[in-house]
Amino acid sequence: MKTAIITIGDEILIGQIVDTNSAWMSKKLTNAGFEVQAKIAIGDDASQIKETIHSMFKEVDVILMTGGLGPTKDDITKQTLCEYFDTKLIFDGAVLENIKLVISNFTTINELTYNQAYVPRDCTVIQNRVGTAPITWFERGNKVLVSMPGVPFEMKYNLENEIIPRLREKYQQEAYVSKTILVAGYTESALAIELTDFENNLPEGFGMAYLPSPRLMKLRIYVRGEQRRHELGEQISKLESILKEAIIAEEDIPLERILGKKLLEKGLTLGTAESCTGGNIAHLITTIPGSSQYFNGAIVSYANEVKCNILGVSPSIIEENGVVSEPVVIQMAQGAQKALKTDCAIAVSGIAGPDGGTPDKPVGTVWIATAVKDSVVAKKYQLGRYREANITGASNVAMIQLLSMLN
Repeated sequence: MKTAIITIGDEILIGQIVDTNSAWMSKKLTNAGFEVQAKIAIGDDASQIKETIHSMFKEVDVILMTGGLGPTKDDITKQTLCEYFDTKLIFDGAVLENIKLVISNFTTINELTYNQAYVPRDCTVIQNRVGTAPITWFERGNKVLVSMPGVPFEMKYNLENEIIPRLREKYQQEAYVSKTILVAGYTESALAIELTDFENNLPEGFGMAYLPSPRLMKLRIYVRGEQRRHELGEQISKLESILKEAIIAEEDIPLERILGKKLLEKGLTLGTAESCTGGNIAHLITTIPGSSQYFNGAIVSYANEVKCNILGVSPSIIEENGVVSEPVVIQMAQGAQKALKTDCAIAVSGIAGPDGGTPDKPVGTVWIATAVKDSVVAKKYQLGRYREANITGASNVAMIQLLSMLN
């Protein structure tokens, strides 16, 4: 079943906000078995909205729209849909009662909020349990258009709990079953070469997607139909026999959560000493609820004085080897263990760029040391030329390196 997503709002086109809605919607719709044919962002312009709907209905069966349903003058979607479907707005008392339930202080319902209880006459109204703008569902023949609020948490709640269940019931669409595994140690092209025979011999109906991020690959295997879940398990077993230790996890979860679970299992604590990553590893780790059970803290040792005075790195070691070197990160890791009183440590020193590289140590050179009690492993990585990707990549390989010591 073919689907299009239309996001409405001048603020999206001018870059004032980022359209995260359509990416999230695409993922959910695909998993539910719907084929997303197009994602389009347009402004708050009635003619453009109608023209886009007309054009998309020639190509797809379902249009999902977000945005333009607020109470202010620039929110024109509801009236525009009335024009497109040749209908008019009528007052809906049930919508007003829902608005009262959503708004805790009833006295705040002003004229603009009250006007949100007006809905197109010729549509199915779906109450928005988490917001004041109702969802409207239009059907013409076997075609469907659904208009939802653009507020992300409202859209997400209603798509999952109201819209997708109704679409699946109407079209009797089978959902996909899928599995995502995290793979380390391969580039996208290298992994594709490694899995050429495997991919060529996948059973009919199976698909595989490569989802790269700096120094980490997500591999998604999928097939339509719950009845084929057993076959999916067989294909995952084959992948395990090919990739072996390169598989970090068999679920789509962040590295920092995987590392946290492992530290909790073993009853170990962790601290970081970060130079070129600037505290990014600590930030990632502490985004996980409950990380205080295993994470003691971080020392952002950007300056050599901090490396020497707080982490205990020898000035002569820095002078002899340079700050981006194996002996320096080893001493940084050991110093972090001592200063932060932890069982484990991650230490990173590198050249994130865009400046600072030399012929011997170009931009993207990173040394990482990981320590588990008295054992320390130090490795050199050559990342890329771009600062943000280098910081992300260094953070990822640092956590992967520690995970390999803990397994």
